[in-house]
Amino acid sequence: MEKENRITPSFISVPGGPVLGLTDTPLLDVDGLKFKDLERCGELLPYEDWRLTARERAEDLAKRLSTEEIAGLMLYSPHQMVPSLPGMPFPATYGKKSFPESGEEAWAISDQLHEMIADGHVRHILLMRCQDTGTAANWSNAVQALCESLPHGIPANVCSDPRHGAGQAGAEYKSDGSDTSKWPEGLAMAAAFDPELCREAAEIISREYRALGITTALSPQLDLGTEPRWMRVEDTFGTSPELVTEMGRVYCEAMQGTEENDAGLKKREEEGWGSGSVNTMAKHWPGGGPCEGGRDAHYPYGKFAVYPGKNLEAHLKPFKEGAFALKNRTEKTAAVMPYYTVSWDVDPSGERAGNSYSRYIIDDMLRRGCGYDGVICTDWGITADPEKEVDSFSSRCYGAHQLTEAERHLKILENGVDQFGGNSRIEPVLEAYRIGCGKYGEAAMRRRFEESAVRILINIFRCGLFENPYLDPEESCSIVGNEEHCRKGFEAQLRSVVMLKNSGVLPVRERKKVYVPGRHLDAHKNFFRMPVGAEDLPGADRKLLSAYYEIVDQPEDADFALCMIESPMSDGYDAEKGYQPVTLQYRPYTAANARSVSIAGGDFREGSKNRSYRGKTNRPWNESDLDLVLDTKKAMGDRPVICVIRMHNPCVLAELEPSADAILVQFGVQQAAMFEIIAGKREPSALLPVQLPADMKTVEEHCEDLPFDMTAYTDTAGNCYDFGFGMNWSGPIRDGRAQKYAH
Repeated sequence: MEKENRITPSFISVPGGPVLGLTDTPLLDVDGLKFKDLERCGELLPYEDWRLTARERAEDLAKRLSTEEIAGLMLYSPHQMVPSLPGMPFPATYGKKSFPESGEEAWAISDQLHEMIADGHVRHILLMRCQDTGTAANWSNAVQALCESLPHGIPANVCSDPRHGAGQAGAEYKSDGSDTSKWPEGLAMAAAFDPELCREAAEIISREYRALGITTALSPQLDLGTEPRWMRVEDTFGTSPELVTEMGRVYCEAMQGTEENDAGLKKREEEGWGSGSVNTMAKHWPGGGPCEGGRDAHYPYGKFAVYPGKNLEAHLKPFKEGAFALKNRTEKTAAVMPYYTVSWDVDPSGERAGNSYSRYIIDDMLRRGCGYDGVICTDWGITADPEKEVDSFSSRCYGAHQLTEAERHLKILENGVDQFGGNSRIEPVLEAYRIGCGKYGEAAMRRRFEESAVRILINIFRCGLFENPYLDPEESCSIVGNEEHCRKGFEAQLRSVVMLKNSGVLPVRERKKVYVPGRHLDAHKNFFRMPVGAEDLPGADRKLLSAYYEIVDQPEDADFALCMIESPMSDGYDAEKGYQPVTLQYRPYTAANARSVSIAGGDFREGSKNRSYRGKTNRPWNESDLDLVLDTKKAMGDRPVICVIRMHNPCVLAELEPSADAILVQFGVQQAAMFEIIAGKREPSALLPVQLPADMKTVEEHCEDLPFDMTAYTDTAGNCYDFGFGMNWSGPIRDGRAQKYAH
């Protein structure tokens, strides 16, 4: 690949119409107005006419596309690293060389992405890491110029997982935020109990996304956090169906709605959409939260969602009454992603397959039952052949392992799904088309492909990309992570911190001497099920903390101690021991009260359908966090110990709480926010968006699909750590914010 020059698009303002951004596309003059001749045929075609609705334009363009071009629209690129450096995941080359060897600019298009776009007709590109905003903007322009040069000029729809989170969540492979503003997400946002704060966050995030060239957000996560052991509960808006519904609704409204409607886009259903809009992809239908025993469906050992409390309808509420019932003119979320899970015994026919493979869950429940006519995209990596081991990553064709890869694609299409997350290979989609032609006839399969093409193209048209997909890199740099956005994001972080206990030791306003012990993590497996060695970590960012207090290295020299730890972290499966309990306590836990026979089970790689772990023992890989607190309290004597818990999951605090003089919980914020609160520069105001269980017995006996069905922990001061509990300097907060959501 020859070294590329920086793309410099032209921007043309059309009186009474939109801004047209282009590189070498000819212009047409019709009725005294200008239009892009994307087809390069010398006449204005309906899909090029910005005066028409998105649906009218999409229907016209879909008819013009070949089967191969539609198949390309159904695909998503792998995670893009901009640039891709040696040693990074998702490697790429530039002119068949590594990036350092190539001499390319950081924003250059990799060989692999160029081939996907030009030859595979891929237009949905998942951006993960970008070096900085300027790099992202120039890369986006290069991608869009390539797309503009190809037949039909279909722009790229750049997509992203959440990238504005203030805390580095370990439950999902998050996108690199680079220099974006930092905001609470998931449980942290829910803890503020303020939907309007969520709206403000989404409005700013959408502006920064558009400045980075991103037009689809793979969010919000609308799963109910009813199962406290689930590794993704931290990314939910909490336990309450009402709170999750309201948070999800305002998020979608703010991301998709825009005050920057171009004049030419204000047509009928397009009102509310425009050049500032970001499509949302609400996930995960029909709710991934009630996973049995807390095991996650990224892995075959956690593929089952169960409903012992007969509470499926509550898990649908955030979709039906939230994402599908927006109060602005965008009306509903632009896309929906089903989860990997096999929703146990939901399908009356008895079929037990992953949600995208279930016609009942997709066609009957979502398409017909909810009347949803937007894009449905599978979760990532569900069409490839299964791996040999149950303890594996990227092996999620649950209930369809006996089919070929092409047959899996066809089954998903038959159910009404439009796109294949994590699949950038066009061949199995085309083979599915050929099989479908033999089964239904070519005319029927062509109609089915065009149906998906229309849905997909509508989302691209609505965001104004056909008119102007280009960015001004200088303007992008002035928007992404600017001072105002960062200030508002930090303020939101401060509003997300929950104080559970204070024996009169907080705030510490004077510049005192503080002891901060370091932490230790045992060896464990990471998100990708790869081994991670034991690790010693500093207790806090000493440079940040030194702005508030004098740091000493021995407890005997300190006025107070600060223990910064995490909630217990453990696995629900071991390759040698099999199924084991996901524990929410620090000390080794034996599951005496677990089900003797699991609700769900059955896998072609297993000899038993019983996934019970009753009687088995497990321990978290950060058990030493408890020792850290206990040993520090012993060393400090009567001097106060302040405990800050990064809470990934609602955990059992009975072992820890008596030894802490103050407890602060954060669900994902920058350390500076914690130090501001400890120093009294800001008073804590957040509330628990979940219950903190009294013990593991109440966890084992609860129903994975039910909210508020555990006994909450009561501390030594008599305070119950139930949903909605939190303290300020004066004591427990009783302002009524949580009451309307606690049922």
